[in-house]
Amino acid sequence: MSISKKTYSRRKFIANTSCLVLGATLKVKGAEMPEVKKEPIIDIHQHIHYHERTDEQMLFHQMEMGIATSILLPAGRPVNSASTHNGISNGLQAEAGENAECYLFAQKHSKEFLFGANNVPDLPDAIPEIEKYLKLGAVVIGELKFGIECDSTEMQKIYQLAQAYKVPVLMHWQYQMYNYGFERFYKMLEKYPRVNFIGHAQTWHANLDKEHKDQSVLYPKGAIAKGGLTEAYLSNYPNMFGDLSAGSGLNALTRDEAFTRDYLNRHQNKLLFGSDCADMAGKGKDCDGSQIIEAVRRLAPTKEVERKLLYENAKKLFRL
Repeated sequence: MSISKKTYSRRKFIANTSCLVLGATLKVKGAEMPEVKKEPIIDIHQHIHYHERTDEQMLFHQMEMGIATSILLPAGRPVNSASTHNGISNGLQAEAGENAECYLFAQKHSKEFLFGANNVPDLPDAIPEIEKYLKLGAVVIGELKFGIECDSTEMQKIYQLAQAYKVPVLMHWQYQMYNYGFERFYKMLEKYPRVNFIGHAQTWHANLDKEHKDQSVLYPKGAIAKGGLTEAYLSNYPNMFGDLSAGSGLNALTRDEAFTRDYLNRHQNKLLFGSDCADMAGKGKDCDGSQIIEAVRRLAPTKEVERKLLYENAKKLFRL
């Protein structure tokens, strides 16, 4: 793994993260007062070695965001094929670590990290590789980010495996790039009603808007008309959930805040917080995850809804 030019010293890392240790005290006018316990947050979408970020930097990032539990989503095995766009999509097009790396990291930090299982769907060993890590305790299959039809035989074998192991499937929807056939996906939701699917990425969020016509526009701006295809999937299928992560999620939350308030209320049991950001700060304008948390806290209609989005929904879906 390459080491990023940006790095934190061990001393600075320990100093900055020590403030998050439960049971710490604050001195107020000479008296020691117990620190208020922070409300837990589950991050369902994070990657190891994301754009050369070191393990230490990723730990710092998650602690800065106040994450109690993170789920590491692995990349599939590197291969040059049509489904990886001749290697462009290897490492989830982000240099993300593979199954073994996520598993070993989660084992080392078992109180704070869980892991998923993944592989390139049309490889001959796709299913055995994914099943190997499901047997080791993977809690999700994904992030499935490959150039392949969403209803192909290869993808359906993955859905069948998810059904057998009772784990969700997290899919990256990106027009003409990853998981082709978003408009047909209802057929899979109906065919596999016992599989919980989590939608993510540009095409997923763009299609909140009923008036979104040009699918090549991945980060649309302006007002959102209620009733888009994404909302139909969330409303009509009990096994469809939404991941709020990444720049696409942040864009969707903030482009029309009046819509967002109503959206978060109507789908309060279906949406889950994820960060999916590669920065090292864990806060501020360069961190999508921290901005998404702020947007949820500001736009959720009630405190109860906020806690569902940041914690309770993920806890229930992943049976934590």
